[in-house]
Amino acid sequence: MDHWPTGRLLSTAARLVEHSWNEKLAAIGLTHAGVIAIEVLAAQGPMTQAQLAQYVRVQAQTMGKTLSRLEAHGHIARVRSTSDRRSHVVSLTERGQQAVAEAVEMERSVLAASSIDPEALRQELKSVVRELASQFATTPNNAGALVDSPSS
Repeated sequence: MDHWPTGRLLSTAARLVEHSWNEKLAAIGLTHAGVIAIEVLAAQGPMTQAQLAQYVRVQAQTMGKTLSRLEAHGHIARVRSTSDRRSHVVSLTERGQQAVAEAVEMERSVLAASSIDPEALRQELKSVVRELASQFATTPNNAGALVDSPSS
């Protein structure tokens, strides 16, 4: 690892953290992708599936699969939009709100056993994300959607 480029170190660390977190989240019927979706809904309120996909920067089809799993576990509800019958409005259920709180605690536990200061790491990662997002954003709104998620 002493000779690995920074990008490889970062992506390997992210995969290891995500794997550890997913193992814990499975106990409450969640995945990392599901947590992202329910955190956005908790912070922003109900929105269409397409809006949610755009907000978290994934394809609508990918979001649909994530939402199907969340719906099966009772974390979200989808109802047909009254203004556009082709779309569904996604909202968080009470069970989903509880799952958000549990997921936050589980995330903290992933790094708690290590010698890493989670808050210092978090601040550094936020700086990296903001810096890179500002370089790659095509519009100011895209940068905001990427960096202003509920866990920022």
